[in-house]
Amino acid sequence: MSDTIDCHMAPNGVVTLSLMRPEVCNAINEIMVAELTATLVAISQNAAARVLVLTGSGKFFCSGTDHQWMLKGSESGPDHNFEDALHIARLLRTLDRLPIPTIAHINGPAIGTGIGLISCCDMAVCTPNSWFSIPDTRLGLIPAVFGPYVINKIGSSAARRFFLSTEKFSPTTAQRLGLIHECPIDVEQVSEQVRSWIREILHNSPHALTAAKRFITSVEHRPIDDAMLSDTAHRMAHIRSHEQAQEGLRAYLNQAPVSWAP
Repeated sequence: MSDTIDCHMAPNGVVTLSLMRPEVCNAINEIMVAELTATLVAISQNAAARVLVLTGSGKFFCSGTDHQWMLKGSESGPDHNFEDALHIARLLRTLDRLPIPTIAHINGPAIGTGIGLISCCDMAVCTPNSWFSIPDTRLGLIPAVFGPYVINKIGSSAARRFFLSTEKFSPTTAQRLGLIHECPIDVEQVSEQVRSWIREILHNSPHALTAAKRFITSVEHRPIDDAMLSDTAHRMAHIRSHEQAQEGLRAYLNQAPVSWAP
């Protein structure tokens, strides 16, 4: 039983992970960091897990790092602050590298580290009442720990603007920047988009999905040189011989179902 999160897995392998501190708009504290990290590690090791949906409880997705926790840290020494920051960094890396597809179901505003969580997910959809902000410099801080993921998502030009101005931005702007993929006009359409992604994902090879995620991470921001050509050829050669690739190709040619589909 967790005090800060709720996690359950449906029979089809869809894991729903909810942030459960609505009284503070799902702000992240040291307990939530530890519980989220441990839960994500467990999910990554569960062969039955197929998709992760990350969402928030109440009216916020995540209001960032808990200000009381940050104030306590600001009054501590560098070593204590380093450990706190490293724990958040490990949480974000665990989410970013989760071997199954991840969907951010953004049910309301996302601030600071909350945007970092979104940036670590593969797909993101938000409700029309959502808004976004990275207010760290207004607090005398910088978004150092989650910043790399946000910069990868929205680019350095947008990061310069929103890291330095701290202005709020809308779902429309978030979609234009690439932070989110869809922003339907009502809540039910948001839920339907999540269900639609899940339906599509569950028809895909679990092994290929994991390989595709690792491939993206490996080739991102690398030059397409001879080393890249060799790497991609090795990946293709390896996956073609995998049993799920053989099953998928035979099923396609014979118009037959695959074992991993619902």
